Amino acid sequence: MALDRLIEKIAQLQNPTVAGLDPKLDYVPGFIKEKAFAKYGETLEGAAAALLEYNKGLIDALCEIVPAVKPQCAYYEMYGWQGVKALHDTIAYAQEKGMFVITDGKRNDIGTTMQAYAAAHLGSVTVGGGNCIPFGGDALTVNPYLGSDGIDPLFGICKEADKGMFVLVKTSNPSSGELQDQVFEGGKTLYSAVGQLCEHWGEALPGKHGYSGVGVVVGATYPEQLAELRTALPHTFFLVPGYGAQGGGAKDVAPAFDSNGLGAIVNASRSILCAWQKTGAAEQDYAKAAAQEAIKMRDEIVAETGKITLG
Repeated sequence: MALDRLIEKIAQLQNPTVAGLDPKLDYVPGFIKEKAFAKYGETLEGAAAALLEYNKGLIDALCEIVPAVKPQCAYYEMYGWQGVKALHDTIAYAQEKGMFVITDGKRNDIGTTMQAYAAAHLGSVTVGGGNCIPFGGDALTVNPYLGSDGIDPLFGICKEADKGMFVLVKTSNPSSGELQDQVFEGGKTLYSAVGQLCEHWGEALPGKHGYSGVGVVVGATYPEQLAELRTALPHTFFLVPGYGAQGGGAKDVAPAFDSNGLGAIVNASRSILCAWQKTGAAEQDYAKAAAQEAIKMRDEIVAETGKITLG
């Protein structure tokens, strides 16, 4: 099961964090942009080439520190097909370096449309007499708003191709409560109801370390809900965004973890991507600054959660 691989990588590196690869051209050092623009011009191709070169430098610096990366599709799609190719190449490069890749697409639809999303991001497609892998991520973020009709099409590919999913439950943004905190008759919130569905859906993808292949997204900006859901969803692995630039800290995310230091992986994007700007480092040291920030984040979290063991 795919999340078993992620959990084992977390234990190997003693690091329950994921680096969000959400690049903007403003984050990319000038020398990388100048090189790309000299070759392709100030075009979508030039932008995509700069993003890919930037990502490769980050991956090289992070691959022995951080177990996973999480590219957000939107930051690549905004640069057209050229940017989407950079997404593909970023995923492939990270996997070559031994990293687990969570594709952050927040996809959702029903029936054959959701099957198409699953094939694109996690599986393969038939072309003539052969199979081709479009993107090949290890896990995909999905929106549960359409219910099980939007989740069921993922299970076949997850089983066949050893992939996983992370379902949005309690997201880190300030307005998430407008819908997710709505209370049903009997006092149950919408986010807790969706969480229980995920715990149930996960029974179809059992894992060997106590967590299923159906993970959930719960924000670091809501530590009380993290604690509530950790208790309520004992077999569900958490993806925790909102660390760093969004305001979440090590004490906020600690409730997401179990007694073995497992149960969650915490995402940071801007604080890692922009570390060179924040610290005033030289442009050429952008990847080194990112690695130093990732180590700092790891150490802060593990100081709260303790040594990571597989039990």
